[in-house]
Amino acid sequence: MDCLLRYFLMPLFIFENVMNSKLNNVLAAQLPNTPALQLAVTLLFSVINFSTWAAPVEEIKSESVSVTANPLGAESDKLVTPVAILNGHELSNKRESTLGETLNSIPGVTSSYFGPNASRPVIRGMDADRVRIMQNGIGVLDASSVSPDHAVSIDPLVIEQIDVVRGPATLLYGGGAVGGVVNAIDHRIPKDQLDGITGRSEIRFFGPDNQKSGAAVLDVGNGQFAVHADIYGRETDDLEIPGYAVSSLKAKADGTLLENRGKLINSDSKSNGGALGASLTFDNGYLGLSYANFNANYGTVAERGVRIDMKSDRWDFASEFKDLGNIISRAKIRFAYDNYQHVELADGVPGTSFKNKGYEGTLELGHAKIGLLDGVIGYQFHNSDFEALGDEAFVPKTQTSSQSLYLYEELPIESFKLSTGFRVESAMVDSAGGTKFGRANSRHFTPVNGSIGVLYDFKNNWSVTSNYNYTERAPSKNELFAHGPHLATKQYLTGDQQLDIERSNSLDAQVRWKLGVNSLNIGAFYTRFNNFVFDQNSGNLVDADGVAGNSGSTLLEAFTKQVPAIFKGFEAESSTRIYDTFGKLDLTLRGDYVRATNKNSGKPLPRIPPLRLGAGLRYQLENFGARFDILHAFKQNRHDDFELETDGYTDVSALLTYKLPTKLHLELFAKANNLLNEEIRYHTSYLKDISTAGERSLLVGLRAEY
Repeated sequence: MDCLLRYFLMPLFIFENVMNSKLNNVLAAQLPNTPALQLAVTLLFSVINFSTWAAPVEEIKSESVSVTANPLGAESDKLVTPVAILNGHELSNKRESTLGETLNSIPGVTSSYFGPNASRPVIRGMDADRVRIMQNGIGVLDASSVSPDHAVSIDPLVIEQIDVVRGPATLLYGGGAVGGVVNAIDHRIPKDQLDGITGRSEIRFFGPDNQKSGAAVLDVGNGQFAVHADIYGRETDDLEIPGYAVSSLKAKADGTLLENRGKLINSDSKSNGGALGASLTFDNGYLGLSYANFNANYGTVAERGVRIDMKSDRWDFASEFKDLGNIISRAKIRFAYDNYQHVELADGVPGTSFKNKGYEGTLELGHAKIGLLDGVIGYQFHNSDFEALGDEAFVPKTQTSSQSLYLYEELPIESFKLSTGFRVESAMVDSAGGTKFGRANSRHFTPVNGSIGVLYDFKNNWSVTSNYNYTERAPSKNELFAHGPHLATKQYLTGDQQLDIERSNSLDAQVRWKLGVNSLNIGAFYTRFNNFVFDQNSGNLVDADGVAGNSGSTLLEAFTKQVPAIFKGFEAESSTRIYDTFGKLDLTLRGDYVRATNKNSGKPLPRIPPLRLGAGLRYQLENFGARFDILHAFKQNRHDDFELETDGYTDVSALLTYKLPTKLHLELFAKANNLLNEEIRYHTSYLKDISTAGERSLLVGLRAEY
């Protein structure tokens, strides 16, 4: 991949060498021997040199249009479903090393934080298979939902937009996403006609993990044929932390020693990857193909001396054509194939390996309007072969397959917009069995999902929305067939092969206001599960063979159970321009809360985030920008019997940006995190009592758009 991209970008490299940038040479000498990272730096400084003589260009702008929350292309403030969109400059400022940390500041979204290298989004207190992570509208086919120490095979450095749909979004994007959907969009298959060259580059240094990272993205087209290339690299040291990795509450509870002050042992990482894509573009559509490679090697934090060596090779095909006729007006096809694997290395020796080879695709047809009625009908298919080999293989070899039909319709009537959807799915989960997993078994499920929503626009900048969703989710391979030690979470897991479909009813409502740059959004939700699936700890300690009462019995025994449960809470955010005489100053406010209860016992469910409230200031004066944010997470003392409470914290961060006075778009930035040097522990994390977020730190970088 590196060699191919070097050839593709050779004209810029030749020009850079002619310009003989001393700054580039100095920085490159300080970088680790990572070809992807060195290539990103080379391209960035090629752009800097080019900017000294290039003609002025118009300001680069990005449109905030969601492609995930609505297949009919509605603007974000006209959507019935709650959605948050990160793109452009806002996404650039919020990019972190993982997808979960990048989205952690969005109301309703927290992080599963398994150290600095593995983190999935947690939406409304739900994670794993209840939050569907997609890449360009197709699910990621990695193993991140199997265990929280498995990283998502997406690096935020090359993502151009992230759509977060809160609440049930199963109808269009896969069954069971009762928590929500996260769609990372990278434009690796160009969709629009391009005549010329566009791109961006970025490098970053320092931070609490002393990172050295960089990315370069380039798109070239002649009006009909477009080519995309991107490459990225990241290298980090062990995370520097305030105080001890072990919490004082854990030390008091079980006598765990307070050690390793100031550093999170075995949290360093190295990752790289890239992609090539190409499309034929037309006035009414496109046809494209891309290949992407992802590699990562990182410490797992929970087990000293254990590292994960990860690789993913993914192919994507996509095509869409509009204005096709009076019956079928639009057709969209998306398909992805992924060959994913990772090996867990114990002191450098290969141990347990995880493999997931699969494909997923959708065919979506939009019908011409019937009066005011507009909508789509779609077919989705999925197949994945999962295999784990080794002593820590707690899930047998399985095949998961599904086929679905879905329908989505919208009817605008003056100030009202009605939406409705229906989905029926046929899902199969086959276990090959094995010595400790018993006989081979196959389970078939037929989940049915339905939704209805309404938006009312008051025509005076106010609107209200409400959604009702009935959701059915087929149990996952973990929930059905797990049996064995899961050392990352310190549990011995036993699934239940007789699990029923998980059923829930959800209701959410929002009040929205928008006037120019000012906005307000307040929402509440309520979800009742008939039979919520979760791993219930028994309180017994067992060893790696499931045997209790000996010196090696350090794993908490857990059984997959189904119980009635209720999730309820709120999300709120606002932005207000409070000053615009000498520069522009905006005030932002945000907050979220989730309360989740096991109705059988009346006790809280595990790993539910606490109440969070935050405020921020954004200032812009010509080329200079600044922001200051405060987020306070309250103590979580409402917790499961087998987890400790989590102390509250106040996270204060600041960002300074400066656009250099060059003819191209170059911006310096400095980002300060955890200015109060607080001990930040996420209650949503399995590692919260042995791992904290980073200490007070400063990250600096340079980005370019061209």
